[in-house]
Amino acid sequence: MEVLIDKQPQLQWLDLATAREHCLRGASVWAWAGTTSDEPDVVLACAGDTATLETLAAAAWLQARAPDLRVRVVNVVDLMTLASPLMHPHGMSDDAFVELFTRDVDVCFSFHGYASAVHSLIHARPTTPFDMVVLNETSRFHIAIDALRRSRRPVADTAELTDECRRILAHHTEYVRRELEDLPEIRDWSWPG
Repeated sequence: MEVLIDKQPQLQWLDLATAREHCLRGASVWAWAGTTSDEPDVVLACAGDTATLETLAAAAWLQARAPDLRVRVVNVVDLMTLASPLMHPHGMSDDAFVELFTRDVDVCFSFHGYASAVHSLIHARPTTPFDMVVLNETSRFHIAIDALRRSRRPVADTAELTDECRRILAHHTEYVRRELEDLPEIRDWSWPG
């Protein structure tokens, strides 16, 4: 079997044993990427390589800029696990679903659906990998804005943090149109520490 994922280099988030367990489950909480696994204010969930990168970058940004926000990060590798076991053999029970996503907390789920539609619209246009997620409003900054807006508890400086995200997005757009490449801090980003 051959597995192809992307033309871009990818970061490795899990060691082999943890990755195997995660793939067997189909979805799990990545406690190391969030600020809490108990009683989050918001859940950041993702499926897919680019969506995962952007969600983790949003989680790191929120940890640095809104440290009081309790964030849970959930990664999904098998979308069919989100279904009921009555609908699909990979589906998870209601209890397992609530254990991941909670019963009453907003979930910001980042996933590139219908990629062929977006590809046909922007094919042969000067875009970059990060510009694609900006155009689809699934960048780390869009996810961070959504998490700040949906948090169960008010976050200090929400308006300022949201404005900061919007300024960074505007700067990105200006830079990528001029340089035809992503900002170095985007292109070279890795998990802090």
